[in-house]
Amino acid sequence: MMMSTSRALLISFLAYASIYSCSHGFSLEKPTSRRAALETLTITPFVTTFLPSPQDVAHAADDIDSSSSLPKTTPISAQWNAIDGLNSEDKKIVSFDKSAYQAMMRDQSRTPLFEQAIVNRLKAAEPDSQIVLDLGTGPFALFAVIAAKNGAKHVYAIEASKEAAATARETIEKLGYGDKITILEGFSTDITLPEKADFAVAEIVGSVASEEGAYATIYDAHKRLLKSPNEASSWIPSRIQTYAAPASYTLQNLFLPPAFDWTKLQGEPVRFNCRDEGLQLVSNPVLIEDISFADIITKGGSQQKQVTFTVDGERVEKNKAAFLEEFKRGNPREAEGLSVTTANSISGIALWPRLLLDDNVEVNSRHFPDGGHQKSHWQTVLPIMSEIPVPVKGGDEVSVTFDFTVPTEVTTPSSYKISGSVVRS
Repeated sequence: MMMSTSRALLISFLAYASIYSCSHGFSLEKPTSRRAALETLTITPFVTTFLPSPQDVAHAADDIDSSSSLPKTTPISAQWNAIDGLNSEDKKIVSFDKSAYQAMMRDQSRTPLFEQAIVNRLKAAEPDSQIVLDLGTGPFALFAVIAAKNGAKHVYAIEASKEAAATARETIEKLGYGDKITILEGFSTDITLPEKADFAVAEIVGSVASEEGAYATIYDAHKRLLKSPNEASSWIPSRIQTYAAPASYTLQNLFLPPAFDWTKLQGEPVRFNCRDEGLQLVSNPVLIEDISFADIITKGGSQQKQVTFTVDGERVEKNKAAFLEEFKRGNPREAEGLSVTTANSISGIALWPRLLLDDNVEVNSRHFPDGGHQKSHWQTVLPIMSEIPVPVKGGDEVSVTFDFTVPTEVTTPSSYKISGSVVRS
């Protein structure tokens, strides 16, 4: 894998990050995408080349103290495509390497819950009666094997990657499920099954829920591959969602222009480990993308939503303490001032996924409903929406429009746009 151009631009300024905890979302050897094995993420040390001067910090603190002199409204915006920042080998779709598949498999907030939902669904039917479709089975054919082991009559497991499909065939033969599982290579949109499935397992959910092409894949499967596609019980997950909230970000406050030009990211969002304390939410999360697989034909995938977030003063105060600990690792002399300015600012709107597997089982990448930090192989996506962090305080409003365009062609990446303004109280 090659490092993205904008990620390379950051490297010279990430010396501070080498002192962060190993849960920090930047990797200096690989791009910060869902493909990274986040459970064991480490950061390569670099020689410190830049830290803000006392004058810089004092000036930033003065900006907060004199917020009454700031303009009443500050515009913010960002737009990107699903593959931006992911360095997928195929520039039309999101793809992964082996380490990413291993991270997914080992994710204890994900895999056991999918297994529970699959077993529950099979137990609800007659033994040895269910035809199962596994969309995006991956090299380990993990969910296909779970279904076969727990009484599925047959599993059709589809994988677009030639290499992953070949490994999946080897996997099922070694495990003795060659007669129960059929690996089909290619896009599901180009494949016709020998028989329709009773239910589908489709863990094709991105850190923005729709970014891995779930809508186009399920839209097609809904029309051709399932016996009862209008029933929620025909899908695991039955629903995928994206939540969002304005967020403060340490590094944008640490590396201010002219030290670093954040516009050079050119729309590529920063992707964080969901445990990374260098990103903190300043408002309560809001549901901004909601895709029901059973209703996908009638309700569509593209969504536009206007939301007004109110900056929570209590969150801002708590964030100061979290940021103080983060900054102490790199620059104790100025940590207090930096923690204040960072907590009283936003860099963009953070996004992350939530999956409803069935009526009783759900998967959260961040703590629900408050958006708190927790371990997950999914990431928190932060588009940088202003050249410099925008000052905020409790009671300020962040009014934005989310415009998500989700195509019905699996090889056309979804596109995302968020635009609006910070309105000071």
